[in-house]
Amino acid sequence: MEPQADIALIGLAVMGQNLILNMNDHGFTVVAYNRTVEKVDAFIANEAKGTKVIGARSIEEMVGLLKRPRRIMMMVKAGKAVDDFIEQVLPFLEPGDILIDGGNSLYGDSERRVKYLAEKGMLFIGTGVSGGEEGARHGPSIMPGGAKEAWPHVKAIFQGISAKVEGNVPCCDWVGDGGAGHYVKMVHNGIEYGDMQLICEAYQLMRDGLGMTADEMSAVFAEWNKGVLDSYLIEITRDILAKKDEDGTPLVDKILDTAGQKGTGKWTVINSAELGIPITLMAEAVYSRCVSAMKDERVKAQRKLKGPRPAISGDRAKFVEAIRDALYCSKLISYAQGYMLMRAAAAEYKWSLNNGGIALMWRGGCIIRSAFLGKIKEAFDKNPKLTNLLLDDYFRGEIKRCQKGWRTVVAMAAKKGIPVPAFSTALAFFDGYRTANLPANLLQAQRDYFGAHTYERVDKPRGQTFHTNWTGRGGTTSSSTYSV
Repeated sequence: MEPQADIALIGLAVMGQNLILNMNDHGFTVVAYNRTVEKVDAFIANEAKGTKVIGARSIEEMVGLLKRPRRIMMMVKAGKAVDDFIEQVLPFLEPGDILIDGGNSLYGDSERRVKYLAEKGMLFIGTGVSGGEEGARHGPSIMPGGAKEAWPHVKAIFQGISAKVEGNVPCCDWVGDGGAGHYVKMVHNGIEYGDMQLICEAYQLMRDGLGMTADEMSAVFAEWNKGVLDSYLIEITRDILAKKDEDGTPLVDKILDTAGQKGTGKWTVINSAELGIPITLMAEAVYSRCVSAMKDERVKAQRKLKGPRPAISGDRAKFVEAIRDALYCSKLISYAQGYMLMRAAAAEYKWSLNNGGIALMWRGGCIIRSAFLGKIKEAFDKNPKLTNLLLDDYFRGEIKRCQKGWRTVVAMAAKKGIPVPAFSTALAFFDGYRTANLPANLLQAQRDYFGAHTYERVDKPRGQTFHTNWTGRGGTTSSSTYSV
Protein backbone atom coordinates (compact mmCIF):
# COMPACT_ATOMS: atom_id res chain seq x y z
CA MET A 1 0.00 0.00 0.00
CA GLU A 2 1.74 3.19 -1.19
CA PRO A 3 1.45 6.19 1.17
CA GLN A 4 -0.14 9.00 -0.83
CA ALA A 5 -2.44 10.96 1.50
CA ASP A 6 -1.62 14.09 3.52
CA ILE A 7 -4.15 13.53 6.28
CA ALA A 8 -6.93 11.14 7.34
CA LEU A 9 -10.24 12.14 8.85
CA ILE A 10 -12.35 9.83 11.01
CA GLY A 11 -16.06 10.63 11.29
CA LEU A 12 -18.31 11.36 8.33
CA ALA A 13 -21.05 13.41 9.92
CA VAL A 14 -21.74 16.83 8.41
CA MET A 15 -18.65 18.57 9.88
CA GLY A 16 -16.30 15.74 8.92
CA GLN A 17 -17.54 15.50 5.36
CA ASN A 18 -17.32 19.24 4.78
CA LEU A 19 -13.83 19.52 6.26
CA ILE A 20 -12.66 16.73 3.93
CA LEU A 21 -14.11 18.50 0.89
CA ASN A 22 -12.54 21.78 2.06
CA MET A 23 -9.14 20.09 2.38
CA ASN A 24 -9.55 18.55 -1.06
CA ASP A 25 -10.36 21.97 -2.55
CA HIS A 26 -7.08 23.28 -1.16
CA GLY A 27 -4.98 20.57 -2.78
CA PHE A 28 -4.64 18.12 0.10
CA THR A 29 -5.21 14.40 -0.39
CA VAL A 30 -7.50 13.08 2.34
CA VAL A 31 -8.37 9.57 3.49
CA ALA A 32 -11.96 9.29 4.72
CA TYR A 33 -12.90 6.69 7.33
CA ASN A 34 -15.99 5.99 9.37
CA ARG A 35 -16.77 3.24 11.86
CA THR A 36 -19.81 2.38 9.72
CA VAL A 37 -17.95 1.68 6.47
CA GLU A 38 -21.13 1.96 4.38
CA LYS A 39 -20.93 5.70 5.07
CA VAL A 40 -17.47 5.75 3.50
CA ASP A 41 -18.74 4.12 0.32
CA ALA A 42 -21.75 6.45 0.15
CA PHE A 43 -19.57 9.54 0.69
CA ILE A 44 -17.08 8.54 -2.03
CA ALA A 45 -19.92 7.76 -4.45
CA ASN A 46 -21.84 10.98 -3.82
CA GLU A 47 -20.47 14.08 -2.07
CA ALA A 48 -16.80 13.23 -2.79
CA LYS A 49 -17.39 11.98 -6.33
CA GLY A 50 -14.83 13.44 -8.73
CA THR A 51 -12.42 14.48 -5.96
CA LYS A 52 -9.06 13.05 -4.86
CA VAL A 53 -10.58 11.84 -1.58
CA ILE A 54 -9.70 8.22 -0.81
CA GLY A 55 -12.06 5.94 1.09
CA ALA A 56 -10.66 3.48 3.65
CA ARG A 57 -12.62 0.47 4.87
CA SER A 58 -10.43 -0.25 7.91
CA ILE A 59 -8.17 1.65 10.28
CA GLU A 60 -5.20 -0.38 9.09
CA GLU A 61 -5.91 0.59 5.48
CA MET A 62 -6.39 4.24 6.48
CA VAL A 63 -3.03 4.41 8.29
CA GLY A 64 -1.24 2.62 5.44
CA LEU A 65 -2.33 5.30 2.96
CA LEU A 66 -0.78 8.15 4.97
CA LYS A 67 2.54 9.89 4.40
CA ARG A 68 4.81 10.23 7.44
CA PRO A 69 4.43 11.67 9.95
CA ARG A 70 0.91 10.34 9.79
CA ARG A 71 -1.77 12.93 10.54
CA ILE A 72 -5.16 11.62 11.67
CA MET A 73 -8.01 13.94 12.58
CA MET A 74 -11.04 12.72 14.54
CA MET A 75 -14.41 14.43 14.14
CA VAL A 76 -16.41 12.23 16.50
CA LYS A 77 -18.56 12.71 19.59
CA ALA A 78 -16.63 14.11 22.56
CA GLY A 79 -15.73 11.85 25.46
CA LYS A 80 -15.42 8.07 25.29
CA ALA A 81 -15.63 7.90 21.47
CA VAL A 82 -12.39 9.90 21.15
CA ASP A 83 -10.56 7.66 23.62
CA ASP A 84 -11.90 4.55 21.89
CA PHE A 85 -10.62 5.66 18.48
CA ILE A 86 -7.24 6.59 19.95
CA GLU A 87 -6.88 3.05 21.28
CA GLN A 88 -7.97 1.54 17.96
CA VAL A 89 -5.50 3.62 15.95
CA LEU A 90 -2.47 3.39 18.27
CA PRO A 91 -1.34 -0.16 17.31
CA PHE A 92 -0.80 1.00 13.71
CA LEU A 93 1.17 4.18 14.52
CA GLU A 94 4.80 4.88 15.24
CA PRO A 95 6.64 7.60 17.20
CA GLY A 96 6.14 11.07 15.78
CA ASP A 97 2.70 10.39 14.31
CA ILE A 98 -0.01 12.95 15.07
CA LEU A 99 -3.56 12.46 16.35
CA ILE A 100 -5.95 15.41 16.19
CA ASP A 101 -9.28 15.78 17.99
CA GLY A 102 -11.44 18.35 16.20
CA GLY A 103 -14.63 17.79 18.19
CA ASN A 104 -16.02 19.82 21.10
CA SER A 105 -13.98 18.04 23.76
CA LEU A 106 -13.52 19.23 27.32
CA TYR A 107 -10.13 20.93 27.64
CA GLY A 108 -9.17 18.69 30.56
CA ASP A 109 -9.57 15.63 28.34
CA SER A 110 -7.17 17.18 25.83
CA GLU A 111 -4.66 17.87 28.60
CA ARG A 112 -4.83 14.20 29.57
CA ARG A 113 -4.54 12.95 26.00
CA VAL A 114 -1.48 15.09 25.25
CA LYS A 115 0.34 13.50 28.18
CA TYR A 116 -0.90 9.98 27.47
CA LEU A 117 0.21 10.03 23.84
CA ALA A 118 3.51 11.73 24.67
CA GLU A 119 4.36 8.71 26.84
CA LYS A 120 3.95 6.57 23.73
CA GLY A 121 6.01 8.88 21.53
CA MET A 122 2.98 10.32 19.71
CA LEU A 123 1.84 13.91 19.30
CA PHE A 124 -1.68 15.07 20.11
CA ILE A 125 -3.56 18.19 19.06
CA GLY A 126 -6.90 19.20 20.55
CA THR A 127 -8.40 21.80 18.24
CA GLY A 128 -11.56 23.83 18.36
CA VAL A 129 -13.34 24.12 15.01
CA SER A 130 -16.11 26.70 14.71
CA GLY A 131 -18.36 27.77 11.88
CA GLY A 132 -20.89 25.01 11.57
CA GLU A 133 -21.62 23.27 8.28
CA GLU A 134 -20.93 26.33 6.14
CA GLY A 135 -17.69 27.17 7.93
CA ALA A 136 -16.37 23.61 7.71
CA ARG A 137 -16.99 23.59 3.97
CA HIS A 138 -15.74 27.04 3.04
CA GLY A 139 -13.47 28.19 5.88
CA PRO A 140 -13.88 27.68 9.64
CA SER A 141 -12.14 29.29 12.58
CA ILE A 142 -9.60 26.75 13.87
CA MET A 143 -8.07 26.90 17.37
CA PRO A 144 -5.32 24.25 17.77
CA GLY A 145 -3.46 23.46 20.98
CA GLY A 146 -1.57 20.53 22.49
CA ALA A 147 1.90 19.24 21.58
CA LYS A 148 3.56 22.21 19.88
CA GLU A 149 6.02 19.96 18.01
CA ALA A 150 3.04 18.85 15.90
CA TRP A 151 2.13 22.36 14.73
CA PRO A 152 4.62 22.63 11.82
CA HIS A 153 3.21 19.39 10.40
CA VAL A 154 -0.43 20.57 10.32
CA LYS A 155 -0.01 24.34 9.94
CA ALA A 156 -0.26 24.40 6.14
CA ILE A 157 -3.41 22.27 6.17
CA PHE A 158 -5.19 24.11 8.97
CA GLN A 159 -4.32 27.61 7.82
CA GLY A 160 -5.04 26.63 4.22
CA ILE A 161 -8.62 25.55 4.92
CA SER A 162 -9.44 28.18 7.55
CA ALA A 163 -11.41 31.37 6.99
CA LYS A 164 -9.41 34.41 5.88
CA VAL A 165 -9.84 38.05 6.88
CA GLU A 166 -8.40 41.31 5.58
CA GLY A 167 -5.05 40.75 3.89
CA ASN A 168 -5.75 37.02 3.47
CA VAL A 169 -4.82 36.42 7.11
CA PRO A 170 -5.96 32.93 8.27
CA CYS A 171 -8.33 32.62 11.22
CA CYS A 172 -6.09 29.94 12.66
CA ASP A 173 -2.89 29.99 14.69
CA TRP A 174 -1.30 27.98 17.46
CA VAL A 175 -3.15 28.68 20.73
CA GLY A 176 -1.00 26.99 23.38
CA ASP A 177 0.03 23.82 25.18
CA GLY A 178 -2.15 21.04 26.58
CA GLY A 179 -5.87 21.78 26.42
CA ALA A 180 -5.48 25.45 25.44
CA GLY A 181 -7.07 25.00 22.02
CA HIS A 182 -10.20 23.35 23.33
CA TYR A 183 -10.33 25.80 26.23
CA VAL A 184 -10.42 28.79 23.89
CA LYS A 185 -13.13 27.03 21.85
CA MET A 186 -15.08 26.46 25.07
CA VAL A 187 -14.94 30.17 25.92
CA HIS A 188 -15.91 30.96 22.32
CA ASN A 189 -19.02 28.83 22.83
CA GLY A 190 -19.78 30.54 26.13
CA ILE A 191 -19.63 33.92 24.40
CA GLU A 192 -21.80 32.47 21.64
CA TYR A 193 -24.42 31.54 24.26
CA GLY A 194 -24.29 35.12 25.54
CA ASP A 195 -24.57 36.73 22.11
CA MET A 196 -27.56 34.57 21.21
CA GLN A 197 -29.35 35.35 24.47
CA LEU A 198 -28.77 39.10 24.06
CA ILE A 199 -30.23 39.00 20.56
CA CYS A 200 -33.23 37.03 21.85
CA GLU A 201 -33.85 39.64 24.56
CA ALA A 202 -33.73 42.43 21.96
CA TYR A 203 -36.21 40.42 19.88
CA GLN A 204 -38.59 39.94 22.82
CA LEU A 205 -38.50 43.63 23.70
CA MET A 206 -39.45 44.52 20.13
CA ARG A 207 -42.03 41.73 19.79
CA ASP A 208 -43.78 41.92 23.16
CA GLY A 209 -42.93 45.45 24.25
CA LEU A 210 -43.26 47.37 20.99
CA GLY A 211 -45.62 44.99 19.17
CA MET A 212 -43.41 44.80 16.08
CA THR A 213 -43.97 42.25 13.33
CA ALA A 214 -41.33 39.74 12.26
CA ASP A 215 -40.76 41.69 9.01
CA GLU A 216 -40.31 44.94 10.93
CA MET A 217 -37.82 43.29 13.26
CA SER A 218 -35.97 41.74 10.32
CA ALA A 219 -35.54 45.24 8.89
CA VAL A 220 -34.15 46.45 12.23
CA PHE A 221 -31.58 43.65 12.36
CA ALA A 222 -30.66 44.34 8.74
CA GLU A 223 -29.94 47.95 9.69
CA TRP A 224 -28.00 46.94 12.80
CA ASN A 225 -25.85 44.64 10.68
CA LYS A 226 -24.46 47.70 8.87
CA GLY A 227 -22.99 49.26 12.02
CA VAL A 228 -21.06 48.29 15.15
CA LEU A 229 -23.22 45.17 15.59
CA ASP A 230 -22.22 43.78 12.17
CA SER A 231 -21.91 40.03 12.84
CA TYR A 232 -22.91 36.58 11.68
CA LEU A 233 -25.54 36.13 14.42
CA ILE A 234 -27.21 39.48 13.66
CA GLU A 235 -27.16 38.56 9.96
CA ILE A 236 -28.84 35.19 10.42
CA THR A 237 -31.38 36.71 12.83
CA ARG A 238 -32.35 39.11 10.03
CA ASP A 239 -32.85 36.13 7.71
CA ILE A 240 -34.71 33.99 10.28
CA LEU A 241 -37.24 36.74 10.97
CA ALA A 242 -37.86 37.20 7.25
CA LYS A 243 -38.45 33.47 6.61
CA LYS A 244 -42.07 32.48 5.92
CA ASP A 245 -43.74 29.14 6.58
CA GLU A 246 -45.75 27.38 3.86
CA ASP A 247 -48.87 29.34 4.84
CA GLY A 248 -47.06 32.68 4.44
CA THR A 249 -46.77 33.45 8.14
CA PRO A 250 -43.39 33.94 9.92
CA LEU A 251 -41.77 30.56 10.52
CA VAL A 252 -40.17 31.79 13.76
CA ASP A 253 -43.66 32.11 15.30
CA LYS A 254 -44.25 28.38 14.76
CA ILE A 255 -41.09 27.27 16.63
CA LEU A 256 -41.55 26.07 20.21
CA ASP A 257 -39.75 28.30 22.73
CA THR A 258 -37.61 25.60 24.35
CA ALA A 259 -33.86 25.84 23.72
CA GLY A 260 -31.38 22.99 23.73
CA GLN A 261 -27.70 22.95 24.69
CA LYS A 262 -24.83 20.52 24.25
CA GLY A 263 -22.77 21.39 27.32
CA THR A 264 -19.95 23.74 26.30
CA GLY A 265 -21.70 26.76 27.82
CA LYS A 266 -22.20 24.84 31.05
CA TRP A 267 -18.52 23.81 31.07
CA THR A 268 -17.53 27.46 30.74
CA VAL A 269 -19.67 28.48 33.70
CA ILE A 270 -18.42 25.60 35.87
CA ASN A 271 -14.80 26.46 35.10
CA SER A 272 -15.42 30.15 35.83
CA ALA A 273 -16.68 29.22 39.30
CA GLU A 274 -13.57 27.10 39.87
CA LEU A 275 -11.33 30.03 38.89
CA GLY A 276 -13.43 32.64 40.69
CA ILE A 277 -14.16 34.70 37.56
CA PRO A 278 -17.65 36.27 37.28
CA ILE A 279 -18.81 35.49 33.73
CA THR A 280 -22.29 36.50 34.83
CA LEU A 281 -23.69 37.09 31.35
CA MET A 282 -22.74 33.65 30.02
CA ALA A 283 -24.17 32.10 33.19
CA GLU A 284 -27.48 33.87 32.66
CA ALA A 285 -27.50 32.71 29.04
CA VAL A 286 -27.06 29.10 30.17
CA TYR A 287 -29.75 29.41 32.84
CA SER A 288 -32.11 31.16 30.40
CA ARG A 289 -32.01 28.01 28.27
CA CYS A 290 -32.84 26.02 31.39
CA VAL A 291 -35.83 28.29 32.10
CA SER A 292 -36.97 27.91 28.49
CA ALA A 293 -37.00 24.12 28.97
CA MET A 294 -39.59 24.54 31.76
CA LYS A 295 -42.30 25.13 29.12
CA ASP A 296 -45.17 23.28 30.79
CA GLU A 297 -44.51 24.96 34.15
CA ARG A 298 -44.30 28.38 32.51
CA VAL A 299 -47.63 27.91 30.75
CA LYS A 300 -49.28 27.07 34.09
CA ALA A 301 -47.48 29.89 35.91
CA GLN A 302 -48.65 32.47 33.39
CA ARG A 303 -52.24 31.78 34.40
CA LYS A 304 -51.58 32.32 38.10
CA LEU A 305 -48.69 34.80 38.41
CA LYS A 306 -49.71 38.26 37.29
CA GLY A 307 -47.50 41.21 36.42
CA PRO A 308 -47.63 44.43 34.41
CA ARG A 309 -48.72 44.59 30.78
CA PRO A 310 -45.62 44.47 28.53
CA ALA A 311 -46.75 47.15 26.06
CA ILE A 312 -44.22 50.00 25.80
CA SER A 313 -45.61 53.36 24.65
CA GLY A 314 -43.79 56.41 23.33
CA ASP A 315 -41.34 56.95 20.48
CA ARG A 316 -40.82 53.47 19.04
CA ALA A 317 -37.85 54.37 16.84
CA LYS A 318 -36.08 55.97 19.79
CA PHE A 319 -36.60 52.89 21.97
CA VAL A 320 -35.33 50.60 19.20
CA GLU A 321 -32.13 52.70 19.20
CA ALA A 322 -31.92 52.22 22.97
CA ILE A 323 -32.29 48.44 22.51
CA ARG A 324 -29.41 48.53 20.02
CA ASP A 325 -27.28 50.40 22.58
CA ALA A 326 -28.20 47.91 25.31
CA LEU A 327 -27.28 45.01 23.02
CA TYR A 328 -23.97 46.61 22.10
CA CYS A 329 -22.95 47.47 25.68
CA SER A 330 -23.97 44.05 26.97
CA LYS A 331 -21.99 42.39 24.18
CA LEU A 332 -18.94 44.38 25.34
CA ILE A 333 -19.44 43.02 28.85
CA SER A 334 -19.72 39.45 27.55
CA TYR A 335 -16.41 39.64 25.68
CA ALA A 336 -14.73 41.45 28.58
CA GLN A 337 -15.79 38.62 30.89
CA GLY A 338 -14.66 35.98 28.39
CA TYR A 339 -11.21 37.51 28.20
CA MET A 340 -11.10 37.80 32.00
CA LEU A 341 -11.70 34.05 32.15
CA MET A 342 -9.01 33.23 29.57
CA ARG A 343 -6.54 35.46 31.41
CA ALA A 344 -7.21 33.59 34.67
CA ALA A 345 -6.99 30.21 32.92
CA ALA A 346 -3.65 31.13 31.33
CA ALA A 347 -2.25 31.90 34.78
CA GLU A 348 -3.77 28.81 36.38
CA TYR A 349 -2.80 26.30 33.68
CA LYS A 350 0.52 27.94 32.68
CA TRP A 351 -0.57 28.76 29.13
CA SER A 352 0.74 31.66 27.09
CA LEU A 353 -2.37 32.90 25.30
CA ASN A 354 -2.20 35.60 22.62
CA ASN A 355 -5.39 37.57 23.27
CA GLY A 356 -5.12 39.62 20.10
CA GLY A 357 -4.44 36.47 18.11
CA ILE A 358 -7.53 34.83 19.59
CA ALA A 359 -9.65 37.80 18.51
CA LEU A 360 -8.22 37.40 15.01
CA MET A 361 -9.08 33.68 14.98
CA TRP A 362 -12.65 34.61 15.90
CA ARG A 363 -12.78 37.44 13.37
CA GLY A 364 -13.90 35.12 10.56
CA GLY A 365 -15.34 31.66 10.00
CA CYS A 366 -16.78 31.10 13.47
CA ILE A 367 -20.28 31.62 14.87
CA ILE A 368 -19.33 34.74 16.86
CA ARG A 369 -17.48 36.35 13.94
CA SER A 370 -18.07 40.09 13.82
CA ALA A 371 -16.48 43.39 12.87
CA PHE A 372 -16.39 44.11 16.61
CA LEU A 373 -13.57 41.58 17.09
CA GLY A 374 -11.22 43.72 15.00
CA LYS A 375 -11.43 46.36 17.72
CA ILE A 376 -10.62 43.77 20.37
CA LYS A 377 -7.51 42.74 18.45
CA GLU A 378 -6.47 46.42 18.19
CA ALA A 379 -6.94 46.83 21.95
CA PHE A 380 -4.66 43.90 22.79
CA ASP A 381 -2.15 44.78 20.07
CA LYS A 382 -1.88 48.23 21.62
CA ASN A 383 -1.63 46.87 25.16
CA PRO A 384 -0.93 43.10 25.43
CA LYS A 385 -1.14 43.38 29.25
CA LEU A 386 -4.60 44.97 29.21
CA THR A 387 -6.37 43.63 32.31
CA ASN A 388 -9.91 44.28 31.10
CA LEU A 389 -11.37 45.33 27.75
CA LEU A 390 -13.55 47.87 29.54
CA LEU A 391 -10.41 49.84 30.40
CA ASP A 392 -9.37 50.24 26.76
CA ASP A 393 -9.90 53.82 25.54
CA TYR A 394 -12.08 52.80 22.59
CA PHE A 395 -14.39 50.51 24.52
CA ARG A 396 -14.58 52.92 27.46
CA GLY A 397 -15.75 55.56 25.02
CA GLU A 398 -18.31 53.22 23.47
CA ILE A 399 -19.80 52.37 26.86
CA LYS A 400 -20.00 56.07 27.68
CA ARG A 401 -21.73 56.78 24.35
CA CYS A 402 -24.34 54.02 24.67
CA GLN A 403 -24.82 53.72 28.43
CA LYS A 404 -27.95 55.89 28.65
CA GLY A 405 -29.90 53.69 26.24
CA TRP A 406 -28.72 50.57 28.05
CA ARG A 407 -30.04 51.82 31.38
CA THR A 408 -33.30 52.97 29.80
CA VAL A 409 -33.95 49.51 28.36
CA VAL A 410 -33.16 47.59 31.55
CA ALA A 411 -35.32 49.95 33.62
CA MET A 412 -38.24 49.80 31.17
CA ALA A 413 -38.02 45.99 30.94
CA ALA A 414 -38.24 45.73 34.73
CA LYS A 415 -41.17 48.15 34.81
CA LYS A 416 -43.04 46.24 32.10
CA GLY A 417 -42.22 42.73 33.35
CA ILE A 418 -40.23 41.68 30.29
CA PRO A 419 -37.38 39.32 31.30
CA VAL A 420 -33.95 40.56 30.17
CA PRO A 421 -31.57 38.55 32.38
CA ALA A 422 -28.52 39.03 30.15
CA PHE A 423 -29.01 42.79 29.66
CA SER A 424 -29.62 43.17 33.40
CA THR A 425 -26.68 41.13 34.65
CA ALA A 426 -24.36 42.86 32.19
CA LEU A 427 -25.35 46.23 33.59
CA ALA A 428 -25.05 44.96 37.17
CA PHE A 429 -21.54 43.68 36.46
CA PHE A 430 -20.55 46.99 34.88
CA ASP A 431 -21.79 48.93 37.90
CA GLY A 432 -20.12 46.50 40.29
CA TYR A 433 -16.82 46.61 38.42
CA ARG A 434 -16.73 50.42 38.45
CA THR A 435 -17.65 50.67 42.16
CA ALA A 436 -14.64 51.09 44.46
CA ASN A 437 -16.58 50.26 47.64
CA LEU A 438 -19.00 47.32 47.46
CA PRO A 439 -21.06 46.05 50.43
CA ALA A 440 -18.85 42.98 50.81
CA ASN A 441 -17.47 44.54 54.03
CA LEU A 442 -20.86 43.78 55.62
CA LEU A 443 -20.88 40.32 54.04
CA GLN A 444 -17.46 39.54 55.48
CA ALA A 445 -18.58 40.79 58.89
CA GLN A 446 -21.55 38.41 58.68
CA ARG A 447 -19.19 35.52 57.85
CA ASP A 448 -16.99 36.38 60.79
CA TYR A 449 -20.02 36.74 63.09
CA PHE A 450 -21.48 33.28 62.43
CA GLY A 451 -18.40 31.35 61.39
CA ALA A 452 -15.32 33.20 62.68
CA HIS A 453 -14.07 33.42 59.10
CA THR A 454 -12.04 36.62 59.82
CA TYR A 455 -11.77 39.82 57.76
CA GLU A 456 -9.23 42.36 56.58
CA ARG A 457 -9.27 46.04 57.62
CA VAL A 458 -9.02 49.14 55.43
CA ASP A 459 -6.62 50.72 57.92
CA LYS A 460 -4.21 47.76 57.95
CA PRO A 461 -1.97 46.18 55.24
CA ARG A 462 -3.60 43.65 52.90
CA GLY A 463 -3.06 40.08 54.09
CA GLN A 464 -3.54 40.75 57.81
CA THR A 465 -6.70 39.09 59.11
CA PHE A 466 -8.80 39.85 62.17
CA HIS A 467 -11.62 38.23 64.14
CA THR A 468 -14.13 39.94 66.41
CA ASN A 469 -16.04 38.41 69.31
CA TRP A 470 -19.31 39.98 68.11
CA THR A 471 -21.61 38.68 70.87
CA GLY A 472 -19.26 38.70 73.81
CA ARG A 473 -19.98 35.02 74.22
CA GLY A 474 -17.58 33.74 71.56
CA GLY A 475 -13.88 33.12 71.81
CA THR A 476 -10.83 34.49 70.06
CA THR A 477 -10.24 31.45 67.85
CA SER A 478 -10.94 32.03 64.15
CA SER A 479 -12.12 29.40 61.69
CA SER A 480 -10.14 29.01 58.48
CA THR A 481 -7.69 31.26 56.72
CA TYR A 482 -9.33 34.30 55.14
CA SER A 483 -9.27 34.07 51.37
CA VAL A 484 -10.66 36.03 48.39
